[in-house]
Amino acid sequence: MAILLALATAVVYGGADFLGGLAARRVRALLVVGWSQLAGWVLVSGLAVLAGGSPAPADFAWGAAAGLVGAIGLAVFYRALAEGAMTVVAPVTAVCAAAVPVIAGLAGGDSVEGPALAGLLLALPAVGLVATEPGVRPGRAELGSIGRALLAGTAFGTMFVLLHEASPGSGLWPLVGSRLASALLVGALLLVRPALRRPGLLVPRPVLALVLGAGVADMTANVLYLLAVRQGELSIVGLLSSLYPVSTVVLAALVLHERLSRLQLAGVGGCAVAVALIAWS
Repeated sequence: MAILLALATAVVYGGADFLGGLAARRVRALLVVGWSQLAGWVLVSGLAVLAGGSPAPADFAWGAAAGLVGAIGLAVFYRALAEGAMTVVAPVTAVCAAAVPVIAGLAGGDSVEGPALAGLLLALPAVGLVATEPGVRPGRAELGSIGRALLAGTAFGTMFVLLHEASPGSGLWPLVGSRLASALLVGALLLVRPALRRPGLLVPRPVLALVLGAGVADMTANVLYLLAVRQGELSIVGLLSSLYPVSTVVLAALVLHERLSRLQLAGVGGCAVAVALIAWS
């Protein structure tokens, strides 16, 4: 069940990125992040009440820390995309996001059998291949953009690890703290910096559905991840959840009719084999 939940997490995360990417083409990226975080907080607050649970202060603290790290990762990620080659930034970020929970899980004593370990080793480069952008030459990326990509990916992976620390009996309340903390951080950035306030804080109505959809999908993926990591190993769940570039690329091909490159097709195949190896164990 943990593997299925982790795969569902990756699919929904990829859908959230796709919707958010479409919205960011029309309005400022930080505005998309802020409103989507708020939409996710409203959703998870209602779900947390229905799910129940007995959270301790530490559970809210772990959730808030995850939210802050995740929000910082998003901000750094968007800046890296703006300054560097996407064909370099996206793969580096995706692979780092996958590697951090794997390393943390193995260091924490996760027991991974031979086939699953082979799947883990195969999935990391496969994610990088899927995340490459077709039709664009890599070019020469500046050291700063690569550094930001590494930082963003590490932040996303760290968010996975921090959410794992919340107790199983806390229900979905750690995610309430996570999304509230991230929404407050992004909101503060939008309000404090004058350059970010122009031309306003409202999202145009035609884009609002995309922004809200991205927020709901992202929070749904967080819920699925929390359920998955409470049933399985952090190293495996974290890595499978990081296969989100696959669904983003597939959606781009189906909806926007973008063609998949040979490298991306190879990456999708590699991810499929990796999942089969992990599920076999």
